[in-house]
Amino acid sequence: MRNINAEYRILVSEILNNGKPKNDRTGVGTLSKFGYTIEHNMSLGFPLLNIKKVSFKAAKVELMWILQGRTDLKYLEDNGVKYWRPDYERSGRTDETLGPVYGKQWRDFNGVDQLKNLVTNISTNPNCRRLIISAWAPHEMNEMVLPPCHYAFQVYINNGVIDLMWLQRSADVFLGLPYDITMYGLLLEMLAKGAGLIPGQLIGQLGDCHLYNNHLEQSEVYLKRSKRALPFLHLHQGIYMYSELGKLQNKVYIPKANEIELIKYNPYPAIKAELSVGK
Repeated sequence: MRNINAEYRILVSEILNNGKPKNDRTGVGTLSKFGYTIEHNMSLGFPLLNIKKVSFKAAKVELMWILQGRTDLKYLEDNGVKYWRPDYERSGRTDETLGPVYGKQWRDFNGVDQLKNLVTNISTNPNCRRLIISAWAPHEMNEMVLPPCHYAFQVYINNGVIDLMWLQRSADVFLGLPYDITMYGLLLEMLAKGAGLIPGQLIGQLGDCHLYNNHLEQSEVYLKRSKRALPFLHLHQGIYMYSELGKLQNKVYIPKANEIELIKYNPYPAIKAELSVGK
């Protein structure tokens, strides 16, 4: 069975050894590889990398922000997530939002609540091959601070097991990808819990996978560390549909922060690396 610690290590090593030099919008430069699949079997533990410390809180906050359909910086920064601020300031926006990014598209894609449709269909039509959410909205791309890096996901249900595959056009492998893995792992757990299913495979289909030139030394440090056992997750509630008394339309229940419990996370210390921001 495939384990995210091993999968991530192989990807980092592959880019360091075989990646091709490529310029990018930040001006930093990268080693890049195009087209890569990573997988993790959720029975082996929760996919929060522990060869370096990754902030579970940050990944959780950003997922909750998306699930609620929010695009504002205030929610993120009030909860300690501040890495979006440089891209916001670069963009020239003045409304303290990131534009119609992830949450807007998940909850209001031209008037369609994709999350509500997904959660409903998981329960009522689990064999459907259209259990998909997309954040790729070309008609609103110019209004976004940054077009979505992870732009769609699909779930697959069979024999009481739910798998999730996400699609990502651009993966900052050292800094950003560990959070993306954690976020989609948490989403898979939430969907499974809410529908009474078993979380199965987490799959990432990655386009441009890159290590920035100022992350190469840190990546070498990462590869020298030995593996550790993954943590586990306990959810008191999942994502599900519920009805409010006196109201006709059902609503999506989104777990609260105190209903999500991370167990036995024992990471190595964080490896500091500079965030690369576009010009």
